[in-house]
Amino acid sequence: MGPQDAGFHTMTSRADAMHRFIQGAGWGAATRASLAGDASNRRYDRLNQPDGRHAVLMDAPPQKGEDVRPFVQIADYLCNIGLSAPQILARDEENGFLLLEDLGDSLFARVLNTQPDLENRLYTGAVDVLLHLNQAPPPSLPEYDSATMGPLSALAFEWYLDALSGPNPTAKATFLSAFTDLLAPLDPHAKVLIQRDYHAENLLWLPERQGAAQVGLLDFQDAVLGHPAYDLVSVMQDARRDLAPDTAPNMIRYFLDQSGHSAETFDTAYALLGAQRNLRILGVFARLCIRDGKAHYVDLIPRVWGHIQSNLSHPALAPIATLVTDTLPPPTAENLDILRSKCATYPKP
Repeated sequence: MGPQDAGFHTMTSRADAMHRFIQGAGWGAATRASLAGDASNRRYDRLNQPDGRHAVLMDAPPQKGEDVRPFVQIADYLCNIGLSAPQILARDEENGFLLLEDLGDSLFARVLNTQPDLENRLYTGAVDVLLHLNQAPPPSLPEYDSATMGPLSALAFEWYLDALSGPNPTAKATFLSAFTDLLAPLDPHAKVLIQRDYHAENLLWLPERQGAAQVGLLDFQDAVLGHPAYDLVSVMQDARRDLAPDTAPNMIRYFLDQSGHSAETFDTAYALLGAQRNLRILGVFARLCIRDGKAHYVDLIPRVWGHIQSNLSHPALAPIATLVTDTLPPPTAENLDILRSKCATYPKP
């Protein structure tokens, strides 16, 4: 059997396993329609039963490095504390199949495209989820500490800088040492579940529900324990959409009023974590293009760059601000074209 035959066999055996899973869950009569995927190897289908019921099938192939168990753990936790993660209707963890409650299509980004006047209401709901998580006993998860966050922010030097200017190991090492030191004082506060991809294309508006459950949650399988400012930065400094100018200040004030955090120390943490997150995203978006052939992520880089500049203007980031702005090339139209030209050029193993 040649390599092509082996690939075909893998596809057909996975299709057979999926069919058995759907049948075993009692959804064999359902029709399937593909839903948009994400930046991973997971894919999603909506299943529609003849009687009108519907659910979502997650297909997360273990042979491509996917593992549904973290999703299961976090989904169960979120549901148990009264938040709107999808209920898990059936599971085959070994083969990477889950049948999930269908929370619908009302993503924040989609709703706000047609009803921008709802922005304040929706984002208040998103902050209510974070306040709810602040009060809940956290599950047992790894901590998203400075030793983890520093190297992840250095992805901007490994992928974005490397593609545009070539490697600069000295600048990367200097940045990594200095930024890890800046992040270290936040480590004792890394005690809240953070979802890490908390933004308008992973949040659903469920107005028929009550309180914090009005916000449906997706794509939380990479959750860890982190600083309470982290997911607030994620949703306010969105790589995919611009918020109205007063939304972020209003939501930060609302969060502080409800949580009792010190405004000054929280403001510093917010800027540090915003820089960390957006530098990581800058590197990840460059990698998604160069290594994985997903060029459309390049289009989002100017917004991410804007967030980086905003965070670097905070006095707490002065020790790294000049290094970052002097070393990383700005995302000019020319530089973005260079990145696109290198799409899917990373050598395959």
